[in-house]
Amino acid sequence: MSTPIKLLGISGSLRRQSFNTALLRAAQSAAGAGVDLEIVTLHGIPLYDGDVEQQDGQPQAVTDLKAKILACDGLLLATPEYNNGIPGVFKNAIDWLSRTDSAVVFGNRPVAVIGASPGGFGTILAQNAWLPVLRTLGTRHWAGGRLMVSRAHQLVDENGMIHDEATLKLLQGFLQGFAQFVQAKSD
Repeated sequence: MSTPIKLLGISGSLRRQSFNTALLRAAQSAAGAGVDLEIVTLHGIPLYDGDVEQQDGQPQAVTDLKAKILACDGLLLATPEYNNGIPGVFKNAIDWLSRTDSAVVFGNRPVAVIGASPGGFGTILAQNAWLPVLRTLGTRHWAGGRLMVSRAHQLVDENGMIHDEATLKLLQGFLQGFAQFVQAKSD
């Protein structure tokens, strides 16, 4: 029996009823055999401040997230779209994580981007905005598919779950493709 692919899903939203955290929960349930998906949020990561970093080093929340990234086989970024771009809180976390050992944390690491939005275009502009960031970090971006969930407010129930069969089927196919990409590159 082969070892499961370990993916780390990072939700780029701090909102309690986040559509992107709900999307990651749905991905977790749709992942299927051979894929373990752990979900994390960005709670506790302060705004980047070089003076704080110099005086106190990296905050514990950043150190903890970095350890989780180093322990995974691939990253799944669930990005909201704020004003046609990457949410500041998400970019801030990546900036903290890239401060030291960026090549170790991100270099050649398989990364895929998904997103959910109440708007009609999903998160296409935020996903596009991630591309130069991921390239700069030296990641291996999986471009084998796009997953953008539009009108997410109609799909997420009061418990923060997505039960829409079409969305779950898309998630399952996306995750299988990403897992194959991660596996092929590690063989």
